[in-house]
Amino acid sequence: MSKERLRIALAGNPNSGKTTLFNALTGAHHKVGNYPGVTVEKLEGVMSRGGRQYHLIDLPGIYSLTAYSIDEVVARDFILDEKPDIIVDVLDSTNLERNLYLCLQFQELGVPVIGALNMTDEAEAKGIKINEKTLSASLGIPMVKTVSTKGVGMDALLDCIDALHDGDLQETAHTITYGMEIESKLEGLQQLISADAAFVKKYPGRWLAVKLLEKDADAYARLKEHTRAREIEAFAKDAALWLDKHFGKDAEIVVSEQRYGYIHGAVQESFQIIKKPNFSFTEAIDRIIMNRFLALPLFALIMWALFQLTFAIGEYPMGWLETFFGFLSDLLLNTMPDTFFRSLLVDGIIGGVGGVLSFVPLIVLLFFFLSILEDVGYMARAAFATDKLLHVFGLHGQSVFSMLLGFGCSVPAIMASRTLKSQRDRIITVLITPLMSCGAKLPVHIVFAAAFFPENAANMVILTYACGVVLSLIAALVLRNTALRGDPTPFVMELPPYRAPTIQGVLWHVWEKTWRYIKKAGTVILSVSIVVWIITSFPAYEVSPEEEGAFAATYLESNPDADEEAVAAYVEVSSGQLAVEHSFAGLMGHFVAPIFKPMGFDWKLATASIIGIAAKEVVVSTLGILYRVGSEEDEESEALRSALATDSHMNPLIAFAFMLFTLVVPPCFAALATIKAELGWKWLGFEYVFLLALGGILATLVYQVGMLVA
Repeated sequence: MSKERLRIALAGNPNSGKTTLFNALTGAHHKVGNYPGVTVEKLEGVMSRGGRQYHLIDLPGIYSLTAYSIDEVVARDFILDEKPDIIVDVLDSTNLERNLYLCLQFQELGVPVIGALNMTDEAEAKGIKINEKTLSASLGIPMVKTVSTKGVGMDALLDCIDALHDGDLQETAHTITYGMEIESKLEGLQQLISADAAFVKKYPGRWLAVKLLEKDADAYARLKEHTRAREIEAFAKDAALWLDKHFGKDAEIVVSEQRYGYIHGAVQESFQIIKKPNFSFTEAIDRIIMNRFLALPLFALIMWALFQLTFAIGEYPMGWLETFFGFLSDLLLNTMPDTFFRSLLVDGIIGGVGGVLSFVPLIVLLFFFLSILEDVGYMARAAFATDKLLHVFGLHGQSVFSMLLGFGCSVPAIMASRTLKSQRDRIITVLITPLMSCGAKLPVHIVFAAAFFPENAANMVILTYACGVVLSLIAALVLRNTALRGDPTPFVMELPPYRAPTIQGVLWHVWEKTWRYIKKAGTVILSVSIVVWIITSFPAYEVSPEEEGAFAATYLESNPDADEEAVAAYVEVSSGQLAVEHSFAGLMGHFVAPIFKPMGFDWKLATASIIGIAAKEVVVSTLGILYRVGSEEDEESEALRSALATDSHMNPLIAFAFMLFTLVVPPCFAALATIKAELGWKWLGFEYVFLLALGGILATLVYQVGMLVA
């Protein structure tokens, strides 16, 4: 017998602990997907208890159902169109009045609602005592106290869900009274709307009447389905205009004030402050963190320390993985006959995918530190700290979220722009986000920095990241003054209190993002590595004894005291590179090399750049195959760095130009697909041409100016 399944929508304001509660309920039994028709990510999870299954859908964190941002539209559309059985609205108990505003909007939609009074431990620490029974009776919404970080109240919440669904809870639904003036207009609108029974079944009449008075564009769009749409629209606009004149302010503001007044009365009945703390940890820290003189320097210092710590700690596990893949290569070389299949395994798969997977520790650490900053409450403060600076360049303060997320992966960073209410701000943020150096570009930066700037490798990588930030700000300024003219919208956002991050929450964020990277290495990068091995291995080229002798003579000329083993190793590598140069990849590289010559790139860098169009991670694996270092015996597996550093065609100037070129040129196919989904083909085409031209011009300027100075 199959279990009954309830569809539960989890909703709430940002920083209310909604996702933590979702994780507490579902554990690891969840999946990530997109809402139909949009790129907004959603989490879905299934859990069972007794004879019932609970299918939980995590809605985007929003403040209101008024359709300004994509998140708000998605949340409202999901409830209206999908009609979940119950909505659980996760409420921050330390900021109850603000959070209940959204809860009452859900109630007006006519869907059963439960309020999860989350973070009650923090509220009690502040001396706030909430009587959930009184609050429930006042609002007509069942209330349950929870502490999602500790798993407290989860059984009580599920019991309440069961009782509400099964009809065991007494029906106490209340209707907000907006005052005589507004109610008189609502009554007329409801009568007109109720004339279409099919329409009212789809959209609650009172809810739609309220939204029409609030001048909600999306509500007017839905009204077109009504049989008397024109008559209702005319009535609603006249009513809203009358309210504007009567109250001397916008009708939407009047409705909001009435709603807040209703909430305030209900909270006063059930809310008691036992003691007012004399000391606020959050305020004390913010006096320093949010100081107008210290905020920006501290932000820069925190970001610098984050990257320094990432590289300092990550160096060791990265070395262990490199050693492991080197051992694996040697094992296959010593146990398998010299065939094309062995070459595919060693040079193609291990040399390609293994080289990329070696950087997983750095990706893990970067995501780990960023997740801690987000969970502790600093990310919101970073947005405030950078708001004034971003305004100078025509950006919205909230754009910093996308920019910081861009250090991890461009795909979720681009999607994060959906929280911006202005379409112009959103377009600019999406277009500049790929200039942030994502985790896929990190291996390229590290390899070249370690090969050509060994004493300052970490600082060179940080400099590359900083160049991406500066370029993004300049690009935003140019866009704001050309194609996307207009002033950025004001930045309004609540600062959450500082909270200790939960181990489960941080590890979940790290695993989710790291798994994407690993999955990419096991699919896209594996496929590209095999293709690269094929085009670098065919047609097969036999190196002649004369050519081998020339390689040996060249090496002995520079290293007269070298032993036979060192000479043989140099000849083997050089012969392999010569064979690659005569392959399909070599022919392609030499064909496009003239385009890259002004940047100082040789045919190998040109080939890696073209192949790297699919995914930036494959730039490193491609170079490893082109330099034929996948099979080199090296205890520390630094063969590619050594090969680059000893290449006569390479120098630090070319290395830095290549790092900048990789930083700027269009991102991976996944990021491009996300841009297309968010902005459409026109802006995708603009972005591709813009980034390609900017990357080429920047690399050319760096190389040419550097050569003149040198």
